[in-house]
Amino acid sequence: MTLNRTFHNVYDAHYHIVFPVKYRKALLTEEIPRAISAIAEEIGQRYDIDFERIGYDLNHVHLLVSFLPKYGGSAIVRIFKSITTKQLFIRFPQLKKELWGGEFWSDGFYMATVSERGNWKVVEKYIANQGKTKEEVQLRLLT
Repeated sequence: MTLNRTFHNVYDAHYHIVFPVKYRKALLTEEIPRAISAIAEEIGQRYDIDFERIGYDLNHVHLLVSFLPKYGGSAIVRIFKSITTKQLFIRFPQLKKELWGGEFWSDGFYMATVSERGNWKVVEKYIANQGKTKEEVQLRLLT
């Protein structure tokens, strides 16, 4: 078990967050996932967020993330979505032709806590296998 420490607290919290591209468009191909990963690294350094694993399917992203208790899950999603949207539209201007209204991500998201003692390895493997060929069997989160 790895405990994260700050001056005022000790925590061990991990979250599985999923959100789709606006209109569920299949835009997460080739260079866009690499750009999102690079942007996530910058976000992590700036806000002290640990993006432990990022997985992509064609139209949605999975994050396995740990962050300071001063942030709520919604705040992390808002930070990630707003910064990645702005940066992606700067780096890939052609995306504005695919999406209108200045939004890259859909409004909603899924979030669940992940325990190192319980389903940690299952979720980590599930996220790592995002975007693999359809012949590969995906793991079920809930049984």
